[in-house]
Amino acid sequence: MTTLSITNLSVGERLRDVSLELPDGVLVALVGPNGSGKSTLLQAAAGLLPATGRVVWRGRPFSAIPFIERGQLTAWVPQEAQFEFGFSVRSVVAQGRFAHGDDDAGVESALAAMDLLALAERPVNQLSGGERHRVLLARALATAAPLQLWDEPLAALDVRHALQTLVLADNLKKRGGTVLVSLHDLRVAHCFDYVVVMQAGRIAAQGRPDAVLTPELLLNVFGVQARLEPGLTLSLPSTSSA
Repeated sequence: MTTLSITNLSVGERLRDVSLELPDGVLVALVGPNGSGKSTLLQAAAGLLPATGRVVWRGRPFSAIPFIERGQLTAWVPQEAQFEFGFSVRSVVAQGRFAHGDDDAGVESALAAMDLLALAERPVNQLSGGERHRVLLARALATAAPLQLWDEPLAALDVRHALQTLVLADNLKKRGGTVLVSLHDLRVAHCFDYVVVMQAGRIAAQGRPDAVLTPELLLNVFGVQARLEPGLTLSLPSTSSA
């Protein structure tokens, strides 16, 4: 079944005629230079930005899905973890169960999964940046939503928690979820099932990492030279240093 179907999605000049089909059970990396439209695509797909075109979740147009049900079907993790009020970590994670009737199901396991049990009663506005991002990820996990849209969740995390987050995303995929993650580390993108490359508000390429992240594409889209064997090594073109 197709979890997310996007057709000719546009948001002003930031996103132009983007079409994308993502099935159940897939882990997708969304990559591209700064300002290429990654965050805009994630927010528009989550219904958080006014857009033209068509967004369909699990066979149903987004506009036809009641507000509460949207919270059961999708979870969005923003790029910036900002909290104005001193709610406890536990209460923020429990917000992920609002669309399910505030039943608290899965809250403890989400706290444990993101290594937050020891911080559960601490005010979120007293946490470090990485800890705040882990709270947002735990809230997304608590929703148990089949569609997870995470905007640069690894950027603020230390190595251990970044790896832990990738493992959790893979576990969601294995349970049939669809996880779309924006990121900048192209080496990490090779761990994903599918890669979508954004450039100037459009999709420049999409497919399996080894087929998409070629030296030619990396030079054209990112302006860097790449050597894929062994591993992935990036460097600036020699003309850039002249």
